[in-house]
Amino acid sequence: MTATTATRETAIAGNFSKQQVAGLGERISNGGRLAISVTAATVLGWIGAMKFTAYEAGAIEGLVQSSPLVSWLYQVFSVQGASNLIGTVEIATAALILIGTKFPKAALVGAVAAAMTFLVTASFLLTAPVWEPSLGGFPALSVVPGQFLLKDIVLLAAAVFLAGDALIRIADDA
Repeated sequence: MTATTATRETAIAGNFSKQQVAGLGERISNGGRLAISVTAATVLGWIGAMKFTAYEAGAIEGLVQSSPLVSWLYQVFSVQGASNLIGTVEIATAALILIGTKFPKAALVGAVAAAMTFLVTASFLLTAPVWEPSLGGFPALSVVPGQFLLKDIVLLAAAVFLAGDALIRIADDA
């Protein structure tokens, strides 16, 4: 193999070496990891804060009532009390995810709490009336709550990713 052939084999994406492309990929991945943490925390914190309003408490009432996982909350708390509890959990989860950008164990707790939160909310797709009857029902999702809840599948995947990342960081710190 000549030097020219070896150079061609190690150059990818034009004139960039494998190491340059890998370094760029690492920087982009690190930025993406931080962006996932900040945006997931923003979504959880914002929606969690809204749970303290009567508007949001009423808006989630049908979803909570339709779910065998969380409908019991209304046997213990008022509609607003249950919403406040959910909001408190979401805000605490957001805080743990943000703190977790520096402390991997907090990241793990926050990511697991987020995954559980998004698993519950994604399960509403199976328990709430999400199919649009004017379009023939399944597979046509209503805008609310169907399409609104669909995003929670992506957020669940992001939380699972953050949990895995936290475990790697915890192992690296050990």
